[in-house]
Amino acid sequence: MIRKILISLFIFTIVLFGQDNQVIIREEFEDMKNWRPLTFPKIENHTRYSIVSDNENSVLKAESEASASGIILKESFNVYDYPVVEWKWKVSNVFQKGNAKEKAGDDYPLRIYIVFEYNPQQAGFFEKAKYNTAKLLYGEYPPHSSLNYIWANRQQDRRIIPNAFTAQAQMIVLQEGAGNINKWREEKINILKDYRKAFGEEPPQKAGIAIMSDSDNTGESAEAFVDYIKISR
Repeated sequence: MIRKILISLFIFTIVLFGQDNQVIIREEFEDMKNWRPLTFPKIENHTRYSIVSDNENSVLKAESEASASGIILKESFNVYDYPVVEWKWKVSNVFQKGNAKEKAGDDYPLRIYIVFEYNPQQAGFFEKAKYNTAKLLYGEYPPHSSLNYIWANRQQDRRIIPNAFTAQAQMIVLQEGAGNINKWREEKINILKDYRKAFGEEPPQKAGIAIMSDSDNTGESAEAFVDYIKISR
């Protein structure tokens, strides 16, 4: 009997530590100390982010009113070592004027960004010149590219949509329309698979993760929530 208990404890320990080694980041949103603001030079009205309680569970709340800004995780990670991202999200409504294919409708009650870092050591001459100019203007390199996982405002005819403002951002539809508003939905994506489909090439090695609720183009408003985010192997 004792032997069986010891074996069981040994197996449990292996599973426990194995799971810990598989996960690099798990954000439960007890506070916002791991995040910094993500704002845009020409947009003065910012979305509000706070920690609130949902059935005694702390969650991130985003309140967007004709506004746009986000929060970005302070820590970056290697997407080849940790390509799997999971999260749980909910929105109060979608935008009536929202349209993923037009600049005037490029607003979403909630989106999760995977933001890939520009690496000058892997860039060609013209790419280096472009990014060096941007660094002079803004004080840092802009992202190399990004995947935007969106809660789309209406039904879409395809899963991957080029961003209306830049080809360096590809939007991936996970939720669409009003069918699941005010319901918690869980997502699980693979960064490597989605980047290859979206851009037709291998992604840069380092990336960060950001959250944004924006309504500056449509002038509408929404509340959105994120319960957790987990990044793993």
